[in-house]
Amino acid sequence: MQFETENIPIQEVTLNFTTNVRLFVKREDVIHPFVSGNKFRKLKYNLAKAKKEKHNTLLTFGGAFSNHIAAVAAAGKLHGFNTIGIIRGEELIHKIDSNPTLKFAQKNGMQFKFVTREVYREKTAETFLAQLTDEFGRFYNIPEGGTNALAVQGCAEIITENEQKFDTVCCAVGTGGTIAGICNGAFSHQQILGFPALKGDFLAAEISKLTNKRNWKLITDYHFGGYGKVSDKLVTFINQFKQQTNIPLDPIYTGKMLYGIIDLIKNGHFAKQNRILAIHSGGLQGIEGMNQKLQRKGQKTIE
Repeated sequence: MQFETENIPIQEVTLNFTTNVRLFVKREDVIHPFVSGNKFRKLKYNLAKAKKEKHNTLLTFGGAFSNHIAAVAAAGKLHGFNTIGIIRGEELIHKIDSNPTLKFAQKNGMQFKFVTREVYREKTAETFLAQLTDEFGRFYNIPEGGTNALAVQGCAEIITENEQKFDTVCCAVGTGGTIAGICNGAFSHQQILGFPALKGDFLAAEISKLTNKRNWKLITDYHFGGYGKVSDKLVTFINQFKQQTNIPLDPIYTGKMLYGIIDLIKNGHFAKQNRILAIHSGGLQGIEGMNQKLQRKGQKTIE
């Protein structure tokens, strides 16, 4: 399968209310069926380094419905690496077949090690990484969410000459690598707005560790209760947005971001004639798992 990064479509969203701004979506989600959006960007230079250092195995970390776990498994299969996933939650060992993300990763050859949440918190500790080396042998370590200096380098390439015409660039924020890269790649006149999927104030400090730029701001009012939290209001928005634009959104990242952008537009946040670009960072594989959770609760699902 080929990775298309030269002619990624930028789609204008027609707003059905009076406004003096224009909104566009860069469809990074169409780069590849399984390694899409920011996951492709984050893995690009990490995979190149792993090959250069003659590694045969990629090891990484993630939760039950992690976009990163699914992407690493698929990328590993495509590029000839063995893959190992250290998964948060021992109870998941009995739920692989009912979990679409883990089932997909396993189908693509990923080997799992399920650990308690307490052990998982040691994922960056040298002693834990040494134990994993003793257990699995030599591996290339990709951190949770894929964020490191090489990931930031890859995400900087999201902004090209084609994006120079935009005044504001918006992205969802998880571990901070994507927004840091976008800040590094942005043009001097552009402001970068990040929409965190997580609750809390720690992300600003994390982003500052990854970029020296100060052309960014976090909009923290649209996390819908925190990571993995959704509501009927958000699901309704995602479904209506897809019906109106034919752009699918995931409920963890891009759905919350677009909801926030449009709410800000309605409330006059942006200057007149502002051209806003929203980066669609993929993550669509997570919809199936979220719908399972919503169905169990008797809530509205994503179409």
